[in-house]
Amino acid sequence: WHYQAPFFSKHFQVVTLDNRGVGASDKPEAPYTTGMMAEDAVGLLDSLGIEKAHIMGASMGGMIAQELAINHPERVMRLVLACTYARPEMKTGDGSGRLSGSPKERMGAVLSLAFNKPLYRLVFGTFARLRTIPEGSPLAIGIEGQSAAVATHDTLDRLNSITAETLVIVGTGDRLIDPHASEVIASRISGAKLVKIAGGSHTFMMENSGEFNREVLKFLKD
Repeated sequence: WHYQAPFFSKHFQVVTLDNRGVGASDKPEAPYTTGMMAEDAVGLLDSLGIEKAHIMGASMGGMIAQELAINHPERVMRLVLACTYARPEMKTGDGSGRLSGSPKERMGAVLSLAFNKPLYRLVFGTFARLRTIPEGSPLAIGIEGQSAAVATHDTLDRLNSITAETLVIVGTGDRLIDPHASEVIASRISGAKLVKIAGGSHTFMMENSGEFNREVLKFLKD
């Protein structure tokens, strides 16, 4: 959200978080689910005294946002779901949504598919190759937990219970999650608006930040 937080802070109070398993958050040794991480997000809202908020999530964050909107509709003002799915449809690994290999290999595979622009692929691909992630380390545990969460995520038959006004936004050049998955989500949420960014990658909020930000702001301000 490097290209979003400063932009949206001009219009809203912006809160970003490290999900369990990454960053400064704990990395417990237990199977993670997107529903569990949605409860983490609600707990953060509670601790900050935020009763309702616009909720935006991309990829796994979009899965968490779906669970939050389904289970806690009273906490969601408007919902933005970016480059995500309701049921595993990733075009990587064995088709289950879980990438194979070591945590470092999985990170490298995700980053190589996530970016379309050569410069981004070079910079982040180099980071993945140089990053040391020892087996059994807290970060490796976190990556494994999050991999399990996206592999078991399934809201497809519950999406019709989402009542928040929803924007589904996706890049047509996403090589990590099939853009058709966003079409399916939009078709299951009453009144959802679907926006496609031509040629956008899985990380189109970075590579196409201007267009992404404009579309999301228009939706939230409309």
